[in-house]
Amino acid sequence: MTLKARIPYGAYWSTPFARWQGSFSNLHSIEFAAHVARNELARRSIDPGVFDYGALGISVPQSHCFYGLPWFAGMVGARQIGGPTLMQACATGVRTLLAAAQEIEAGMATVALAMTCDRTSNSPHLYYPNPRGSGGTGASENWMLDNFSCDPLGPHAMLTTAENVAKKHGLGTSEQHEVVLRREEQYREALANGAAFLKRFMTLPFEVPAPNFRKSVGTLEADEGVSQSTPEGLSALRPVAEGGTVTFGGQTHPADGNAAIVLATPERARELSGDPKIAVRLRGFGLARVELAYMPEATVPAAWRALEHAGCSIAQIDAIKTHNPFAVNDLYFAKAAGVDVRSMNNYGCSLVWGHPQAPMGTRAIIELIEELVIRGGGYGLFSGCAAGDTAMAMVIEVGDDNGG
Repeated sequence: MTLKARIPYGAYWSTPFARWQGSFSNLHSIEFAAHVARNELARRSIDPGVFDYGALGISVPQSHCFYGLPWFAGMVGARQIGGPTLMQACATGVRTLLAAAQEIEAGMATVALAMTCDRTSNSPHLYYPNPRGSGGTGASENWMLDNFSCDPLGPHAMLTTAENVAKKHGLGTSEQHEVVLRREEQYREALANGAAFLKRFMTLPFEVPAPNFRKSVGTLEADEGVSQSTPEGLSALRPVAEGGTVTFGGQTHPADGNAAIVLATPERARELSGDPKIAVRLRGFGLARVELAYMPEATVPAAWRALEHAGCSIAQIDAIKTHNPFAVNDLYFAKAAGVDVRSMNNYGCSLVWGHPQAPMGTRAIIELIEELVIRGGGYGLFSGCAAGDTAMAMVIEVGDDNGG
């Protein structure tokens, strides 16, 4: 099927992603997202007054995030809009787009801003009061580290889910490292010719603001903290878990950044598009959950549901993007879906440029759109796993705008 909502071509952006404790580590993620959105909307001559809905995706709390989307929208200059603040771990990007698309589908909005942001650096250390605790002492939690290391349903770490899938499907360390080398090779294509691919949706050089957003304190030429692996270096790594297969080289790194996509009715999308001849249509969404502690497997049933919703098959898909916190994810997806693992994730992916959770999927979808435009159009599929052994996927189509 085809949903009413479209993505105006070029009406989206992403910051570079910076490895945690890097250049963005002291920037409030929501204020940073608003700072970037103001600049990017101005570059595209999009008046914040055109929006009648917004959705904010964030998975790491920041001070005053209780006010969520309305606060963000006010800082951007779109005080007329309301909307939800959404959190679905690494599926937040797709969830936020779906929320915006549903609002347009229901006829309740015409132009929506789907904003996603996260700062894994300096994440909150939370204290939960408990007057009945020993000596009146409550419980505490490190939002990032404690949740990376423990799914309370298990309990088990995220790493365990990758090892379970690797063992079940016979995915060894050497295979994982081959995927890493291929993904880094694909990312270098995005850096070619002065990062020409990234500049299709990213303002580079990127000026890093001070925490008060009153001045620039540096610049980034592309993503910060990206690894440059070698076969020799990877082969020297030992698995993180005793008796396991996943090394530190075979998994991604936490990161900071933000990304956004504008959605609109077909008529408004043409008005806001950087090239009205190009139509970016939303075809389908999918959600799935799999067995406890087998998170990487969830990307496949989510993809099948998105394809079913779109009314197409995997054979019709011209480009595939995945969220791959572990190289295991791509090996399993390719094996289960019957696709070439080397052809997925052209120009970049979260395995390489990092894992800021909420904006990760948003950026992947932006890159998928641009890859399809370079190809001359076609169908694209994104699927990404998330905490709780879940995943969300979506199918888009890039083609000529025929006025329909």
